[in-house]
Amino acid sequence: MIFTQTKLPGAYVIELEPRGDERGFFSRAWCEKEFENAGLSTRISQANVSLSRDRGTLRGMHLQLPPAAEIKLIRCTRGAIYDVIIDLRPTSPTYCEWVGVELTSENRKALYVPEGFAHGFQTLTEDCEVFYQVSHPYSPEHETGVRYDDPRFGIEWPGEFTVISDKDRNWPDFQPHAALETVPVPASGGVS
Repeated sequence: MIFTQTKLPGAYVIELEPRGDERGFFSRAWCEKEFENAGLSTRISQANVSLSRDRGTLRGMHLQLPPAAEIKLIRCTRGAIYDVIIDLRPTSPTYCEWVGVELTSENRKALYVPEGFAHGFQTLTEDCEVFYQVSHPYSPEHETGVRYDDPRFGIEWPGEFTVISDKDRNWPDFQPHAALETVPVPASGGVS
């Protein structure tokens, strides 16, 4: 696997290293040892799948607060999405900055999202299936979110939205969360 750090400390785009022959290819999509060597968490508590039928569907921007904060590893297994993360760790040098990455079933990239980040995506095709591995089970009492169009962040989405849940449409204006002050921020650098 190839680990490329984004401009947000601790967040990585992960690409496969396929080994091909006449049958096609084989590649690791998860390897505890490689994640450890990259300094990334290897804890997986839950795996989830979402299916979004319509192009332009928005899911996000979601996060869980400590002590139920979660690390996510996201991969689009059918179709294509524009995946966005926002660094909400108050002690981070990239506090309130965002990154967007196109994840598709063809490029097979994954996005590693550390604790303390809001996460969401917009579907770029119909019938998008997204596979998430998370480090902590869903905890409704620790769930919060930020609005996808909050001017504080200025996210540049790739297109018009067709489907947005009431919950995602109605997140309040961003307010810092004191609980996120305890989330560690790794030193810059690392694997690339």
